[in-house]
Amino acid sequence: MTETGSGTADDSAASAELRRAVAFLGWDVSTERVVDLGHRAGVAVGVVVTVVAGLVAGAVAAGPVGLAAAVGGVHAVHRAPVWLASLRRTRALGAAPGLVGRLVLRMRLDPSTERAVGFAARTGNGPLAAALSRHERGSADGPTSGLQAFAREWRPWFPAIDRAAALVRTAATAPPERRGRCLDRALDATLSGTTDRLASFVGAVRGPVSALYAFGVLLPLALIALLPAGAAAGVAIGPGIVAGLYLVALPGGLVAASAWLLSHRPVAFPPPQIGGDHPEVPNRWGSAVLVGCAIGAVAAVVAARAVAPWAWPVAGVGVGVGGTLFVIARPRRAVLSDVREIERGLPDAMTVIGGDVAEGVAVETAVANAGERLDGATGEVFERAGRRSDTLRVGVREAFLGRGGPAETVPSPRLRSAIALLAVAAREGRPAGDVLLELADQLESLRELERDARRQLATVTGTLSNTAAVFAPLVGGATVALATGIDAADVGSLGAGAAAGVDALGGGVSAGGGPAAAGAGTAASGSGATGGAGTLSVPVLGRIVGTYVLLLAALLTGLATGLERGFDRTLVAYRIGIALPTATATFLVAFAGAGLLF
Repeated sequence: MTETGSGTADDSAASAELRRAVAFLGWDVSTERVVDLGHRAGVAVGVVVTVVAGLVAGAVAAGPVGLAAAVGGVHAVHRAPVWLASLRRTRALGAAPGLVGRLVLRMRLDPSTERAVGFAARTGNGPLAAALSRHERGSADGPTSGLQAFAREWRPWFPAIDRAAALVRTAATAPPERRGRCLDRALDATLSGTTDRLASFVGAVRGPVSALYAFGVLLPLALIALLPAGAAAGVAIGPGIVAGLYLVALPGGLVAASAWLLSHRPVAFPPPQIGGDHPEVPNRWGSAVLVGCAIGAVAAVVAARAVAPWAWPVAGVGVGVGGTLFVIARPRRAVLSDVREIERGLPDAMTVIGGDVAEGVAVETAVANAGERLDGATGEVFERAGRRSDTLRVGVREAFLGRGGPAETVPSPRLRSAIALLAVAAREGRPAGDVLLELADQLESLRELERDARRQLATVTGTLSNTAAVFAPLVGGATVALATGIDAADVGSLGAGAAAGVDALGGGVSAGGGPAAAGAGTAASGSGATGGAGTLSVPVLGRIVGTYVLLLAALLTGLATGLERGFDRTLVAYRIGIALPTATATFLVAFAGAGLLF
């Protein structure tokens, strides 16, 4: 997207899309500034790539490659805000079923659209709740609740929310005997809309993911396997070309393809955001870097002595970076595990409380009863809240979320929404019992929706994850071992035709008639594992392939996590922190094991 301000229809549409994305992200920067930055970045990238391509591939290839890089740089900068906005919008739409569910529950207690909108906006977080709150404030002095304007804003990305909002508005004026049916249909419309869009996405994404897998993983690995054979056949391939292809071009293509796939995901269910100010998330950047450097150094020494001298950078970087990411993300991952355990028991807690309230028991007493009857983390939270309410004589909200409360530091939107509804139920009394029972059903439906989404995507993401951690490193290590075997044999065992060719892996000489052919044996015998200038030696090949394997481990793991759960930084860092050391170990073990065969 290169916006020149020419006034054409395409440029106007592109400008509108970019402007909408920048506004949605809340950036304090103008669209014109982003466009100008893209042009500057494109020029800089083009100049750098032209110079590098000229040194590596010659002046003939430098011009086209530099021009392509410049255009790609401009396009990348201009599309980055649109992609980020799409990613954030995808995460936001995962909260749509919960938001509509809160609207429905509040409408059952009081058929007032204004109160329901205020409750749903106040008890949620994220862009969806913020947009609803903004429309509520904008219609404060008017006759509407802002729900229709909110649904109209989000309709292009999630049409089901428009239908649900219309049914909620209809329920506000419907007779009591038909109100419940309208509200049920509103929630069903949101749930079925989410399920249908996810199913369509899974069906549509199989083709692009298969293409990514074939052309981004299988074909490059197959080409790596052909390098030793090409060297034996006299096809000299320089290290600059191989490095540019496997360390720049292919990873860049994978990044672009991954961004496209993630931007087309219709809805995601990301875990709660864990801030750096959480009491159970210490600042471990310094210690994480130290741990990463230490284990990376140990891995480098072990690889250099036990595997091959050239392997120490691959082992050090893979294990060191992976260990650093793991140490940084592990506390947040532990908090997420606690949150999931609490949310897992929420439906049971709401069932117990709803049944007690429907029988006339006070909400505060019902909360304490739920804490006594339930085990695990959920029971502990409700038991502490009931004890605080009885001891301090405070309301439900203060008992859970007050200073020192059991839910104060639990970053769970679902738990906080349930607490907000419990606070309303404490005012409404017995009629709220059935609403709390319905909340239990809603929470269970949302959990089932997320499980189904992950189950559908597992067929796609499982292949990517396994390739990143096991398959690609296995093939890469075996390929380098094959190259080492050919180099050690000095091409003599490959036949007379191969002996007359170029040993590109071992730094051989060109084949030809006359003096060159006569000197082939001398040059070949003088070549070592390190090779001469401009040749692809085994150590260089091993490091290039090892780096490519690590890049695949990071990129494919990030893509699989983003497709499955939305691009959550905690989960991405945690899983990459596991994938990098795993891929490193697999690569080195495959090299050592295959070396026994070649």
